[in-house]
Amino acid sequence: MDLFKLTRTLIDIDSVTPNEYEVGTYLLGYLSDLANRYGGAVERLEVTPQRFNVYACWGDPVVTLSTHMDTVPPFVSSREDDQCIWGRGACDAKGIVAAMITAAVRLLEAGIRNFGLLFVVGEERGSAGAIAAAKTPRGSQYLINGEPTENRLALASKGALRFEIVALGKLAHSAYPELGHSAIHSLLDVLQDIRRIPLPYDPLLGAGTLNIGTICGGHAPNVVADEARAEIMFRTVADASPIRRALPAAVAGRAQAREVSHTPALRLSSFDGLPTTVVSFATDIPALAGQWGKPFLIGPGSIHVAHTADEHIAKKSLVEAVEIYARMVTQLLASQHDAQHLAQQASL
Repeated sequence: MDLFKLTRTLIDIDSVTPNEYEVGTYLLGYLSDLANRYGGAVERLEVTPQRFNVYACWGDPVVTLSTHMDTVPPFVSSREDDQCIWGRGACDAKGIVAAMITAAVRLLEAGIRNFGLLFVVGEERGSAGAIAAAKTPRGSQYLINGEPTENRLALASKGALRFEIVALGKLAHSAYPELGHSAIHSLLDVLQDIRRIPLPYDPLLGAGTLNIGTICGGHAPNVVADEARAEIMFRTVADASPIRRALPAAVAGRAQAREVSHTPALRLSSFDGLPTTVVSFATDIPALAGQWGKPFLIGPGSIHVAHTADEHIAKKSLVEAVEIYARMVTQLLASQHDAQHLAQQASL
């Protein structure tokens, strides 16, 4: 299967978080065929019932290429034109999965081994797959994590701090609001005060930001709401402690604030010969890096169209990514070999 066909095949499998079972099963079969053909091994790494990561390796893995299988909603099937492939996950991150697999085949056909592929669930909502994978490392020294960076190496990425805000009220007929208490009104007041929390600035990453992602509550227009909730996400550029301290004061007893997840801001390494960038999104790297090796962040496509109705990826960008991934693996393997040789010489 060629690169573009594989990208479209993956896009056309609905894998909106947490429904990754079907795409995981497809990748397990696809990589098993490659493992049989080139003498590798494939594992299904359980995360929760009906959710699993997929890992394949050839030889003793020094380098691992990794990205995620899940997408944000809604599911959108694929289409293509001469320049681009369109659909949910085109750039975030099923095109990246296809590019990594294609790079792996290229390396294997050239007789290169000692690398792996790790595709995880749940990156879009809590990094469940990466957290599980961190408990079962496979000895890799380097991790190449794929996210849409326009094929530029990210030197830093913002963190993500997510909360659920829940306000409670008292039911009443809307003709007599004084007999009840609107949870929605309380929630709106709380969110307005949360928006006033000052956010840190970093010279490299820029300003921290806040997004109120979802709001829901109430029963009907003529009923005073007894419950309302919102999901919010801070994009952090520094230590999250000041935000954690400021939030209770902003809520001020009018609602409950529950921290859902936190991914810290990161500083990352450069790589010879690759252009660089800085990104504002969070990744699975904080969960994986300590156990799966020194991290690099790079991938085809633009984050500006990810999560949108217009999500797409340029075919040229996919082809370039295959070359980049294959070259990075080759260079990292060579550097590891050189380091081992120097260590042996030093011990003589």
